[in-house]
Amino acid sequence: MSMWTVFILLVIIASVFLAAEIWRETHSFSVTRYQVKSEKLKGLNRDVKIVFLSDLHNCVYGKENEDLLSAVRLENPDLILIGGDMLVGKTGVPHDAALDFVRQLPVICPVIYANGNHEQRRKSDPELYGSIHQEYERILKESGVKFLENDACIMEVGGGKLLICGLALEMEAYAKFKKAHITAGNIEAYMGFSPVKNSVAYDYSILLAHNPSYVDAYLEWGADLILSGHLHGGLVRIPGIGGIITPQGFLFPKHSGEMKRHGNQTVIVSRGLGSHTLNIRLFNIPEVVSVTIRS
Repeated sequence: MSMWTVFILLVIIASVFLAAEIWRETHSFSVTRYQVKSEKLKGLNRDVKIVFLSDLHNCVYGKENEDLLSAVRLENPDLILIGGDMLVGKTGVPHDAALDFVRQLPVICPVIYANGNHEQRRKSDPELYGSIHQEYERILKESGVKFLENDACIMEVGGGKLLICGLALEMEAYAKFKKAHITAGNIEAYMGFSPVKNSVAYDYSILLAHNPSYVDAYLEWGADLILSGHLHGGLVRIPGIGGIITPQGFLFPKHSGEMKRHGNQTVIVSRGLGSHTLNIRLFNIPEVVSVTIRS
């Protein structure tokens, strides 16, 4: 057997392996567990469990998403936080899968939902989408889901007060091949307050901010824990390096699917649960993020 024949066989075997692995990763998910500690949480009388869900994009795992629901239930969370893009914001694409899944979550525990760019797109263009997103929100609110759109609320859990903040950026912050100029001042203007200046009594602040491209602004704004998604893990992940590309077309994002500490602050970026336009994942399995917060 010639070297050329061996090379062709190796290429074929590698191609088959990669195709099989991409198929597997686009049809399954894992649960990634993190622990976050902070002196600000010394008043907690027990650990607090948060399940963070992002970027489902109408994907379904098991009949009627029962596999995904079961995984969330098994975590026994105190709070479920949703970081956006549970549906696909394109005309003619129904949101039934996302709606049917999310509306079942409040039976488990309180659910707080912040918009991603796909929800924001449907809300910001009524001429194209009509009232379809308002109907989506109405049904979920009636099911017990709380929406935060540049708003915040305090949740008392485990003896501590958590300030949950939901950021909704304008669509220009998601433009292809272009990064908007977003500062801590912009975040303060959106939210109407800043944790570093805020006088509201709480122990620990959590910011749901869909796009991690602006993490530096979120950190300067002052959130203790930042939860993001949007990047789908960078599509392909290289061990030790991270994700390859963002939906906006930028290579090797600083945050793409991991937990990182920045002094006393923590950033967690979910690899997401689904995909849409580019249905590719390699070494980048979809995930449910489970965060245990302890003093």
